[in-house]
Amino acid sequence: MQITDVRVRKVSKEGKMKAVVSITMDNEFVVHDIKVIEGEKGLFIAMPSRKAGDGEYRDIAHPINSETRDKIQKIILESYEVAAEEYEEKAE
Repeated sequence: MQITDVRVRKVSKEGKMKAVVSITMDNEFVVHDIKVIEGEKGLFIAMPSRKAGDGEYRDIAHPINSETRDKIQKIILESYEVAAEEYEEKAE
């Protein structure tokens, strides 16, 4: 599996959520609404989720293993850093 496209939409309001991302895999499958969150230990991603009847949030789509999650997170956070730099340059 190759991630062939990453689209970052920066969130302009203050808060822990910094961006919403869509990724395309193998030019064939898209996952929307992956969130970039700033936590106590730095940035991380949260997969798209939906609130269940019991009030808990459950992932709609997610990697099966930690290696794939790490690969996806690394690519998304690298793309987010580039987008954040471009956003800062435009703001100046």
